[in-house]
Amino acid sequence: MQSETLSSLKERWQKGTFGEIFTDWKWIFSYSKRFKGPIAAYTVLGLLSSTLALVASIAGKFLVDVVVGHKVDQLWLAALVMAGSALLSLFITNLTGRIRQKLDVDMTNVIRADVFNSVMDAGWQSLNQFSNGDILNRFHGDIGTVANNAISWLPSVIISVYTFITTFAVIWHYSPVMSLIALSSAPVILLMSRYLVQKQKEHREEMMETTSKMYSFETEALYNLDTVKSFGIMDSFSSQLKELQNQYRRITLAWNMFQIRTNVFMAILSLIVEYIAYGYALFLLWGGSITYGTMTLFLQQRSSLSGAFHSVVGIIPGFITSSVSAHRIQELMALPREKHEEGGIPDEYYKGGLTLKMDKVDFAYDNGEQVIEESDFEAKPGQITALVGPSGEGKTTVLRLLLGILEPKDGSCAFIPENGEPLGMSAESRSLISYVPQGNTLLSGTIAENMRLAKKDATDEEIIAALKLACAWEFVEKLEKGINNDIYERGRGLSEGQAQRISIARALLRDAPVMLMDEATSALDVETERSVLRNILQKSPGRTFIITTHRPTVLSMCDRVYRVVEKKITKLGDEEVENIVRNF
Repeated sequence: MQSETLSSLKERWQKGTFGEIFTDWKWIFSYSKRFKGPIAAYTVLGLLSSTLALVASIAGKFLVDVVVGHKVDQLWLAALVMAGSALLSLFITNLTGRIRQKLDVDMTNVIRADVFNSVMDAGWQSLNQFSNGDILNRFHGDIGTVANNAISWLPSVIISVYTFITTFAVIWHYSPVMSLIALSSAPVILLMSRYLVQKQKEHREEMMETTSKMYSFETEALYNLDTVKSFGIMDSFSSQLKELQNQYRRITLAWNMFQIRTNVFMAILSLIVEYIAYGYALFLLWGGSITYGTMTLFLQQRSSLSGAFHSVVGIIPGFITSSVSAHRIQELMALPREKHEEGGIPDEYYKGGLTLKMDKVDFAYDNGEQVIEESDFEAKPGQITALVGPSGEGKTTVLRLLLGILEPKDGSCAFIPENGEPLGMSAESRSLISYVPQGNTLLSGTIAENMRLAKKDATDEEIIAALKLACAWEFVEKLEKGINNDIYERGRGLSEGQAQRISIARALLRDAPVMLMDEATSALDVETERSVLRNILQKSPGRTFIITTHRPTVLSMCDRVYRVVEKKITKLGDEEVENIVRNF
């Protein structure tokens, strides 16, 4: 592995990326520093455990010599030292395992929390460059690799090198030739290392790619289960999963067979070295150069020296592998953040209502798709403003601009209070908005828990009041546990119309000065839709209300109607609105 390591480092140097490894490890060590006390204790205990194992072996040598020499007066001392070392080593090993487990859990949780927070605060467009499967793979696989190495890499370096040096020194002390025999497999291992590491790298890349595909497929299939069932394509999805599983199986079994062949070769090599060492030890014993105890020590420590050598050789490839995972995680953490408003927004800012205004806005997605061109839009307090237009023309994009999820390329989007300075859209400005997105957005839990996502300290009375405004209480009160009734992920167990009404009630519970509804009444009948809108206006007459809809029947209740078509937002006149409603 050493030759592979040096070659890899040389290649990175030639490509000018040598410093990237150290940058990645500097990031890893930034987490290690947070747990430097436990990691130091883990390292010291590892060194002590290695020392005790060596002491126990030396004590065993003297015990054998005492027994063979019938030196009864020294028997108990040697046995006591050997037993004491073994018991102490057992205690330290278990204590080390306990510390390691706690470190592993804590380190993983800290890194995962940081990555999760970064993903949650990442810009919408930049995050959409990654598939859900790839994010999950990085979130679980790569974080696990980094957390493990953030804990163990430096201690492993210190412990492995210490064990190798002390073991080699002990064998050398008794027989320099035996120490060289014990290391005789090293040249073969070094020659094989380049090939072995290259195969491991290829396997890792295949496994990561396949695992990401499986994560993406499974997530998408489960999220769209209703669609899969409705089209009757369960068999097709099962076949696709089997193909991915077969690919995963093929890669796994191919790697397993490679490992078996490698292990058989290494086992034979180890046996050859072991028999050579055994023969040489017998030769020394026959000639009286060593005692039976020394022979036992030789054979025992030869195996320890081989293991320590493997650990030392494997350190730097692990160093490089960890940097790859760290780099993948940092790609997520380095995504551009959303725009933030320092200091937050005071409550008095929106007293008297808020006007939302877009002025000469131009917007295109990162892939170059132009959606909005030099368009104006205005929604005032106490009014319902509608956005209409064909699907895919940009209505949802407009709402994302108003939410501050997207930023215009040119022009501006702003809140304008009755008395005060305009405020640009940001992550903080969303506190001024109650949003009901398209589709079913309920989460697993109770109805009350879903409602309290909008207002965590809401009382049961406040929840029921919001449900009544959204015309949802009429069916919720009939449920066995009322607002404490369980619902499943994405509202399974409720009709689409019921789920929509709970989503609207959740937005109402937030009681923000602006309310955005993106096709949020599409599953309601016309009468219920009108009742919900009237209730909202009566409860909060000063609220700014914006709705996107395909249903012209609601337009007669709107004060302003804008049409989004061919990349333009255009305000419709009363006559145009009447024609749309009349011809529906």
